[in-house]
Amino acid sequence: MFRFQRMIAWGALMGLAGCAAPGPSPAPELLTADGVERVYVDREEYAAELRSFRASALFLGGALLADGGDGANGNVVSSPGSLLIALAMLRAGATGKTAAEMDSILQFPPETRDEAMNAVLRSLERFDGDPGAVDEENPPQKPVMHSANGLFVDTDVPTGQPFLDTLARHYGTGVYPVDFSDEGATKPAIDAWVNRNTGGRIKEAPAEYDPNNTFSLLNSLYFASAWSAPFDPNATSDLPFTTAVGEEIIVPAMHNELTMKYAEGAGWQGVDLPYADGFVMRLVLPAGKTAPDGTAAPVAFDAEKLAEVADTFDTARPASVQIQLPRWDHKSSFDLRQVFDALGLENMLGTTEDFNNIQPQMMITQAAQAANITVAEKGTIAAAVTQINGEATSAPPEPERTIAFDRPFHYQIVHGETGLPLFMGTVTDPR
Repeated sequence: MFRFQRMIAWGALMGLAGCAAPGPSPAPELLTADGVERVYVDREEYAAELRSFRASALFLGGALLADGGDGANGNVVSSPGSLLIALAMLRAGATGKTAAEMDSILQFPPETRDEAMNAVLRSLERFDGDPGAVDEENPPQKPVMHSANGLFVDTDVPTGQPFLDTLARHYGTGVYPVDFSDEGATKPAIDAWVNRNTGGRIKEAPAEYDPNNTFSLLNSLYFASAWSAPFDPNATSDLPFTTAVGEEIIVPAMHNELTMKYAEGAGWQGVDLPYADGFVMRLVLPAGKTAPDGTAAPVAFDAEKLAEVADTFDTARPASVQIQLPRWDHKSSFDLRQVFDALGLENMLGTTEDFNNIQPQMMITQAAQAANITVAEKGTIAAAVTQINGEATSAPPEPERTIAFDRPFHYQIVHGETGLPLFMGTVTDPR
């Protein structure tokens, strides 16, 4: 169903896969669709689609926050951006009710989705770099925003060429043929891809390995940047912090004063704390203690609230702000099938027909995300991996006719060579 061109040069392999610096790896050889080149698109032509993507990312972010993953003490770190890219890649191979469902629920522009995502990825590539070369004790003045897309497919299962062509044309990725039944070779290969593209911050693929899978789609995001104005470590001091359950604890708190966007709305206020270039950390503080037990006033950061915050910041003006911010170092993991179920993506989770353009009768078997973040005086380091796995099923063909012996019937036992009926009878009551 597809043709591949072998990419022998490791440097070319890394460029096409969006991977980091070369090094020893059990990863199999990357293959790319024959004769298909990554196309250039003008981001300005897809302004409406990019607004739709932002709405979709906020929607997914709200769902991830609501799910909470396995974050300890209510701490959650997730990557709606990584999830959005992975789902867009999966949508490139969807048809029928699943395609319509994904477009409706995820707010994907059906006609220009892949071109618009190409524009997003091209925009991020301005900040691309090698995660393995980052000194995380001293985040870089020029931000590193490394996005990588990976696709591992079973060598014994045909994969649709139009799907692979789309991934090559708009997502800049080829495919790694592997033998999923050989866990000793394939699991280290996938884990090496994850480790390499997150600079070692995530060492293993987030979904538990299953040798029955025939398809594994991954996106990774790695971010590292210094603040535009770093916090002075000498100004960091131990100060009280009230947890969500009303407990007062003492934590290291950083301090700074600088000009940045300030915004406020119903039950919240916030700032856009700038990095050295191209990115900000949007910090949103709910209203103060109002509950009788001293707990923080609840603000549900669902998709609607997140959209309100984003819209308010669009028109916010810079102001001189004095900020106090704790350091933190958190990680989370998510079973994305639970998230998808909560979003109503029933067809996507249950179909064995609508991903035939990827693999015959493929069904989604696993979906997971792992994410982590470190925030300190000098800057921020963060990484995330989203993984969606599938299995090509072998459902029996639909019969051309059906018959039900649910009333009296006649029977014979016939000798095949002569056609002689050796036994014959009638059943009117099989008890």
